[in-house]
Amino acid sequence: MALKIYTKTGDDGTTGLFGGDRVPKDHSRIEVYGTLDELNSLIGLALTQNMPQRLTSALLDVSSLLFTAGADLATPLAPPPTYPIPRIAEAHTAYLERLIDEYDAELSPLKAFILPTGTPASASLHLARTVCRRAERGVTALARRENIGEEIGKFINRLSDYLFTAARMANHLANVPDTEWKNPSL
Repeated sequence: MALKIYTKTGDDGTTGLFGGDRVPKDHSRIEVYGTLDELNSLIGLALTQNMPQRLTSALLDVSSLLFTAGADLATPLAPPPTYPIPRIAEAHTAYLERLIDEYDAELSPLKAFILPTGTPASASLHLARTVCRRAERGVTALARRENIGEEIGKFINRLSDYLFTAARMANHLANVPDTEWKNPSL
């Protein structure tokens, strides 16, 4: 028998964390992993924007890692869960750093701020980056109130760096130059 998509358990304005605790749907932990879900959807949208094939595989990896990050945040560290939960690890952050370094080796050095424009793929990745920054602010606030471990914050920070670099790479692979910011004289 297939599981139903609705459970009715959230009709009272609460939702369940992995481990069984119920919290209000506007709890900061729910807000953060909800923002990661939004970010993941934006990455999915970006992948429909004629994304260069070279970036597609990494972005699908990132999308999967965002599910890991969501599970990590949905599972408090204490008390420890009684079943294995995937957690964001140092290796995941290092993976993003390797991708950033790989792309940076091909990109021209940044000499000015750039506008979030170019190809639809690039602009979509810039939009995803801004949502990632919002998630990072949420992770930072949550970490001040609860022990969520150290790696999730590092990963989300590096992910926004990756999305910025991937947006530049999408333009580069399409032979579209980055547009430098200039203070307009009005």
